[in-house]
Amino acid sequence: MSATALRPTPVPSAFEVRELFAGMLGREVEWDGNAKRVDPLDGATVAMYVDDLGNLAAVALMDIALTARAGSAIALMPQVGAESAVKDGLVTPAMFDNSAEILNVAASMFNKPDTPHLRLLETFAPRETLPADVNDLCLLQGSRIDGGLEIQGYGSGRISVVVAY
Repeated sequence: MSATALRPTPVPSAFEVRELFAGMLGREVEWDGNAKRVDPLDGATVAMYVDDLGNLAAVALMDIALTARAGSAIALMPQVGAESAVKDGLVTPAMFDNSAEILNVAASMFNKPDTPHLRLLETFAPRETLPADVNDLCLLQGSRIDGGLEIQGYGSGRISVVVAY
């Protein structure tokens, strides 16, 4: 199939985001559609997804709370450590690495029939300087979904997913 016959990559649904986290964490996860968008300036783990030609195609942002809580939950680390990280505004390397793995698997949310294949290229730690194009896409007003995830036994955090068109 030629590239001109491909449909644009859709923004994942709230159901897809929630199911991804529930499946990865093996826990109940609830979606809150009223949560505000994640701003990289506040501290966020940012995943950069590219197409097969290396073009920036999407980003996913997890605030520090979701990075700490999801990164702890997937490794069955104590919840108290996640709370300490949230309170201090600093995630441990293990929490970041575990969250980056979740965001790697999150590439599956973008890959639908007749759409460009996307893959994770790089994950940036909270407060790490972002490339200009990644930062611009993070702040895009359209083509995005923003929400909160409540992870059973660990607490809540916010996620934003933005697709470039």
